[in-house]
Amino acid sequence: MAKNTSGRGQRDLKVKVKTAKGRKLSSTRWLERQLNDPYVKRARTEGYRGRAAFKILELDDKYRFLVPGARVVDLGCAPGGWCQVAVKRVNALGEKQGKAIGTVLGVDLQEVEPIAGAETHQLDFMEDDADEKVKAWLGGKADVVMSDMAAASSGHKQTDHLRIIALCEAAAALAFDVLEEGGTFVAKVLAGGAEGELQKLLKQRFTKVVNVKPPASRADSSEKFVIATGFRPERNDDDD
Repeated sequence: MAKNTSGRGQRDLKVKVKTAKGRKLSSTRWLERQLNDPYVKRARTEGYRGRAAFKILELDDKYRFLVPGARVVDLGCAPGGWCQVAVKRVNALGEKQGKAIGTVLGVDLQEVEPIAGAETHQLDFMEDDADEKVKAWLGGKADVVMSDMAAASSGHKQTDHLRIIALCEAAAALAFDVLEEGGTFVAKVLAGGAEGELQKLLKQRFTKVVNVKPPASRADSSEKFVIATGFRPERNDDDD
């Protein structure tokens, strides 16, 4: 029997992509990265709609906010990977016998392909009555509001940073309106210096605020995630 001296039988080879006619170099590099990304491969194997599913999996493994029975709102949920994770973790399909059954609500500007165990709606969450719609669909307040939203890239790093911070601030404003006391807010931000006001705001309304870069985030990405736990609703005069 011939001995394999090349070593190719012992390890995976990196896929190289040639630049096709009409394809930009940046597109070729993106395609090559996708083909060699272990999280992309895992997502296909495990049935998730994208590699981003592993970001929320890793965050929840550490902070345990997607518990059976929880009511979860996923803002900007397309294509649906985060909803898929939430459905399993909060037992939305009732597959974990003896555990409370949770609810997963996904909203997005675009229509989302149905997700088993989740309810999805087309909605601009910045609309004036978005919070009331969300609470009506949930049948009450949420235990978790989460967001993996990012504005379309402009190619200018500082502009993109400001845009995603603005999205995160808007998501936080909705969370303040729909979260139960003690609830959790999870959102993607980009490191870049403009997130100080957001952090200050969250620390006023939550008992603990941390910033994390999960392993599934690409090393060359400036993204990180803010996890705010222990929501404190503002007291009204009527509460006295």
